[in-house]
Amino acid sequence: MSQDYSYYGFSYINRNAQNNTGNTVALRNAADISVIVVYFLVVLGVGVLAMVRTNRSTVGGFFLAGRSMVWWPIGASLFASNIGSGHFVGIAGTAAASGIAIGGFEWNALVVVVILGWLFVPIYIKAGIVTMPEYLKKRFGGQRIRIYLSVLSLFLYVFTKISADMFSGAIFIQQALGLNIYLAVIALLAITALYTVTGGLAAVIYTDTLQTIIMVIGSFILMGFAFNEVGGYVNFEKLYMQAVPLITGNVSANCYEPRPDSFHIFRNAVTGDLPWPGLVFGLTIQATWYWCTDQVIVQRCLSAKNLSHVKAGCILCGYLKLLPMFLMVFPGMISRILYTDVVACVDPAECEQYCGTKVGCSNIAYPKLVVELMPNGLRGLMLSVMLASLMSSLTSIFNSASTLFTMDIYTKIRRSAREKELMIAGRVFILALIGVSIAWIPVVQAAQSGQLFDYIQSITSFLTPPVAAVFLLAIFCKRVNETGAFFGLVIGLVIGLTRMIAEFVYGTGSCAVPSNCPTIICGVHYLYFGIILFVISCVIILAVSLMTKPIDDKYDLAMVWRKNSLLIGQQNQDQGVAVSSSRGKKRHKRRTHMQTFVFFVSSFAEDDEPGFFKKAVMCFCGLETKKAPKLTKEEEEELQKKLTDTSEVPLWRNVVNANAIILLCVCVFCHGYFG
Repeated sequence: MSQDYSYYGFSYINRNAQNNTGNTVALRNAADISVIVVYFLVVLGVGVLAMVRTNRSTVGGFFLAGRSMVWWPIGASLFASNIGSGHFVGIAGTAAASGIAIGGFEWNALVVVVILGWLFVPIYIKAGIVTMPEYLKKRFGGQRIRIYLSVLSLFLYVFTKISADMFSGAIFIQQALGLNIYLAVIALLAITALYTVTGGLAAVIYTDTLQTIIMVIGSFILMGFAFNEVGGYVNFEKLYMQAVPLITGNVSANCYEPRPDSFHIFRNAVTGDLPWPGLVFGLTIQATWYWCTDQVIVQRCLSAKNLSHVKAGCILCGYLKLLPMFLMVFPGMISRILYTDVVACVDPAECEQYCGTKVGCSNIAYPKLVVELMPNGLRGLMLSVMLASLMSSLTSIFNSASTLFTMDIYTKIRRSAREKELMIAGRVFILALIGVSIAWIPVVQAAQSGQLFDYIQSITSFLTPPVAAVFLLAIFCKRVNETGAFFGLVIGLVIGLTRMIAEFVYGTGSCAVPSNCPTIICGVHYLYFGIILFVISCVIILAVSLMTKPIDDKYDLAMVWRKNSLLIGQQNQDQGVAVSSSRGKKRHKRRTHMQTFVFFVSSFAEDDEPGFFKKAVMCFCGLETKKAPKLTKEEEEELQKKLTDTSEVPLWRNVVNANAIILLCVCVFCHGYFG
């Protein structure tokens, strides 16, 4: 009786949901439009101010913000870079489909950000690097690992980050404004690329800070409206377990009834959709790659003025990562309660009618909640929140992808490139990256039963464990050499691609229409697959390293973790240049495919007297020529020493250490309470 009452009570809302899934324009009132306009003006103002106040015409200024950032914008930028619109859409969608376990993905980061600030970043700072592939190059020597990791990272940005974020942002705009999904993507990218190309890392970090404030405030408001609608947390638990769609066809009940373990993070190791060993161990492997070795995250830490600011920023990010469970997971589940027939649809024909895809409509859970539940004005604020999360994530990725391409690939093609040419190459590359990402959106749309976040995590599990293995062993095992690391990366990639390609060929299917992918390939949960791949990669790296000649001490002494000290020698940089120079001559003839790109960039960077148009473009992009004072040898050595300094004031070292312990205790409590 109570179940029928629940359905009857929400039947009117569900009918509205069905009628509003077409090209309904929800934002056509002055209040919403005014909020959005004000939002864009404020973001533009912050971005312009950051552009004017920072040096964008040098590699250090554009890519590392001049090593001048303090803890609070670093922490906010770490959070905003991580929390894209893919999180609002993907986490809420997966939560609507299967409960709170997806929140464990966010809380796992509380431990890993401490590892980042206390173990990894000190090594990176001492190494004096700008990119993660550059670290491996200095650690092992040679170039092939550096190029491999740069290319792999760029592919991962397209497969798991840029296209997913663009798709999720477009879903929201499609729900709110009724725009075609590709038109929405192009509009978003035009705005996003503008201040990424012009402003550099400093502009990205400061705008990220503003975006974080907007995201948190707007999300809290929506959470309040959502819980008010269902009558509080206790009633929310009861109603969610009753949220079953009316149209189920001949589909098994397991596909549309809420899971019995919906309100538990740790689930059965065999039958759970997110088994607890995978959540604890497999997810930690992914998180180590993302938080400790990914260019997007580490680049923010490298911009800090000292190590204490790095650690404090990591702690702030950790506390902010507590919020997604309450701001995204619970609202996504409430959306299923309010709009059950739409969000929880299982019949392919019904799903295609509601959201344009047959595998399920859980991805529209959060956008649907915003469009249907929020009043005028606040609805515009929430659209601003989604735009903030999208743009903060994309700008971070664009800047870091530009850094990887410029410092690790373009410098190998054009060894004589000057600083201005490098700056132009990085900006032009962003435009090419955008085009590739748009082309990948249809694959994202159909993957992982329509659950966007599961798609992102599965691709990560297939491709990143070998990278995590190489970085961990490179930092903590002196005996690992370049040959072992390279073969571990290549063989691990082949194994991961076998699984990924098989899933794309056979399709991931859905509960109603399962995939016919062979069990031996696709039957292992992606989190378990990540663990297996990580172990295999470690075994290969160690075995090959032990069977081959040990690495020269001139490479590994500076880059391996030591309990008492971290040492770095200037000879590493000199030797690395010599090695790369000798190998670069052999690859010169293989670069014809890049000649057009190189010619455009290098010709624009020439020092001829520029015309008015060229001068205006150079000024807008922060490429105006400035004569820097010439430093003496002693001054250069002092500057290098400052950039690689990891010393801390004892007071602040104790403060950040105490806060790290508190953060870890909070993490344990949260997992215990919701476990």
